[in-house]
Amino acid sequence: MFTGLFVPLVTPFTASDELAADALEALAHNVIDEGAAGIVALGTTGEPATLAPEERRKVVDICADVCVQRGAQLIIGAGSNSTAGSLDVFADLDPRATATLTVVPYYTRPSEDGVVEHFRRLAAASPVPLLVYNVPARTGRALAADTLVRLAEIPNVAGFKHAVGGIDDATVAFMSSVPDDVAVLSGDDLYAGPLVALGATGAILACGNVATRAFVELIAAWRDGPTDHARHLHNRLVPLARALFAEPNPAVIKAVLAAHGRIPTPDVRLPLLAASAAATSAALESC
Repeated sequence: MFTGLFVPLVTPFTASDELAADALEALAHNVIDEGAAGIVALGTTGEPATLAPEERRKVVDICADVCVQRGAQLIIGAGSNSTAGSLDVFADLDPRATATLTVVPYYTRPSEDGVVEHFRRLAAASPVPLLVYNVPARTGRALAADTLVRLAEIPNVAGFKHAVGGIDDATVAFMSSVPDDVAVLSGDDLYAGPLVALGATGAILACGNVATRAFVELIAAWRDGPTDHARHLHNRLVPLARALFAEPNPAVIKAVLAAHGRIPTPDVRLPLLAASAAATSAALESC
C-alpha cells in the first residue's frame, strides 16, 4: 500500500542547460530526510517531455540509487496516449521501481471503455504495480466513478494519483467504493487534506519539493488526528500552495528552490517560461 507523501522531484538544470545531477541527488536525499515516503521520477513536475532520452535515464538512475540507499519507494512516470508505445516503455522500466505512474491517455480522448482496456493491457504487462494518474485538466478525459472502480479492480493496478481539481461528485462516489487494498493518492496540493479525510492514503504533491515536512505532517494529521491540528495545517499551507502554482508548474517551485540555494538555476525548458519576479517574490513570502 502506498501511504504518506511522495514528492515528484523537479529536474534541476545548470546555467548551460544541462542536467544538474548533484542537485537532483541532493533534493532526493533531502525530501526523504524530511519524511517523504518516496519520490516520483519523471512526473509532470520533472518536465519529462522536454528531457532527452539519456537525461530521462539519468534522472531515473539517480533517483533509484537514492531510494535503494534510503529504503524509500520509487515511482517512475511512464506511458503515454499510445498503448503500444507505453508497452515498449514498460518493457524497459528500471527494475528498481516500486511502481509506475501512468497517465490516462491524453489528447486522443478515448471512450471510458477504451481507457479501461488501455490500463488492462498495461497492467498485465507491467513488471511493477501501476498507479493510474487521473488528471482531466491535462488529459481532456474525465472519468466517472464507476469507471474508476473498474480500473481499481484490474489486477496489478495498485492505486491512483487523483487530481481532478477539487472534491467533485465522482470523487466522493469513488472514495466510498474504492477497494481497501487500492491506494488513492491526492495529486492536488490544495485538496490533499480533504481527500485524505475522505480516505486517501497519501499524496503526490509538487509543493513537497519546497515544504516536505509540512506536507508530511498535514497528511499524517488528516489520517491520524487531531482534526483541529489538520485544519490548522491546511489553512496555513493554502497560501503557499496557491503561490507555488500561480504560474505553470514547476516554474515557481524552481524559482523558490534556486532562491534558497537548493538548485543552481530556476530554469525551465520551453514551452514553459521562467517564473516572473512577482510570482517568485510572493511564493518566497509564503514559505
